[in-house]
Amino acid sequence: MRCSFGLAALAALASSTYGRVYYEETFSDPASLDTFIATEARSDLGAIKLSKGKWFSDDENSIGLQVSEDARFYAYSAKLNRPFNTKGKDFIVQFTVKYEQDIDCGGAYLKLLPPTLDPAKFDGESEYEVMFGPDICGSTNRRVHAIINYNGTNNQIDKVVQPRGDQLTHQYTFWVKPDKTFEIRIDNKVQEEGKIEEFWKVLPEKQVADPDAKKPEEWVDGPAMIEDPEDEKPEDWVDGPETVPDTEAQKPEDWDDDMDGDWEAPVVANPEYKGEWKPRMIKNPEYQGEWSAPLIDNPNYEDDEDLAVFNIGYIGLDVWTVKSGTIFDNILITDDIDYASQFGNSTWVDYVEKEIEVKKAIDEEEAEKLEAERKVKEEERKAKEEAEKEKAEDADELDENDDVKVDAAEPVEEKAEDESVEEKAEDESDEEKAEDESDEEKAEDEAVEESIVEDEEVIENQEEVDEEK
Repeated sequence: MRCSFGLAALAALASSTYGRVYYEETFSDPASLDTFIATEARSDLGAIKLSKGKWFSDDENSIGLQVSEDARFYAYSAKLNRPFNTKGKDFIVQFTVKYEQDIDCGGAYLKLLPPTLDPAKFDGESEYEVMFGPDICGSTNRRVHAIINYNGTNNQIDKVVQPRGDQLTHQYTFWVKPDKTFEIRIDNKVQEEGKIEEFWKVLPEKQVADPDAKKPEEWVDGPAMIEDPEDEKPEDWVDGPETVPDTEAQKPEDWDDDMDGDWEAPVVANPEYKGEWKPRMIKNPEYQGEWSAPLIDNPNYEDDEDLAVFNIGYIGLDVWTVKSGTIFDNILITDDIDYASQFGNSTWVDYVEKEIEVKKAIDEEEAEKLEAERKVKEEERKAKEEAEKEKAEDADELDENDDVKVDAAEPVEEKAEDESVEEKAEDESDEEKAEDESDEEKAEDEAVEESIVEDEEVIENQEEVDEEK
């Protein structure tokens, strides 16, 4: 978040009242981005820029360093105001992170690098003193890294501290104390605290099992439970048989012993059967538990006063992110926890409630917009369904009209067929009538011919009679 007048006054006060500030960056100056030097070790770096994001609490106090390109590596480093050797001092690194893009996979941690770093060669293999900050990838792979380098080896904290994965700005604080204890805070609330050597496996165990110890011969390491030797089976205990003949069964009337053999009643579960009796179990009075060798002081253990001592000269941004948008801000490295608290109040606490309100208003506006879009789509869907329904009804009406026309045409065709049949019948009747008339005429002609023949015969006979006379 951008530095305000109050913050400038706080910084001035820190020089006289508080401990030292080794690095402090609120990105209030547009030139602050130039202090982060891009590595030359790779050419596919994502670009960084100054941004207050899509929503913010205050125009003057919300600008931070934003990773601005998707699916890219980022490797940038900035030099501390002065080198910081933490021996005998409190060490505090504190900064804010806003996963504005609703993070799915991306780191937002910082590396604290030795003064010997060459910024041009900075990459993921570069040695670092401390790595701290949130890292999220998916719903299960989430943690706040707290890695410290000891004797050239990077050691992760044994406990998993859950990061904040929402889209608001959150403050992360790692405080290592001169007595080799620590605190990890998120939004000013302690998440883990304790001794360094109990949370990081950097030193040998103080005590180990005695390698010369042997288990005593009389040691009883089992069993833990035994049968009660004084327990006796009750006299009325029925442990068999499990089944008995059915006393209510009767031999069928049609059973033939000679044909079917001797009849036997079917068996049923014995209602008095209680199962195999076993004595109750009691604790073995001689049982001493699993034997283990007694612990002795580890001869290889040696306390190290420099266990939590770091030598820092640079701050490094070395992350990968799938979706861009993460904003880093209010980066502080100091040896004074009181100043860190005051700095956090001035840069984060005073603005967090306003940011929540702004984000809530944006979410509500977005929800209203989505609801309006949903209603438009719903109306379009209903209109489309109504149009399709009307189209289907019109098609059905056309089909009905076609059916009516077909029905109307059928009587005409039937009438035509009937007339055709009648005409055919009349034609056949006329033909039959003509044939009858033809037959009558033929019969009349035959009768005339017969009459003429008879007349001729009569005449011939008369002539013969006359000749005879």
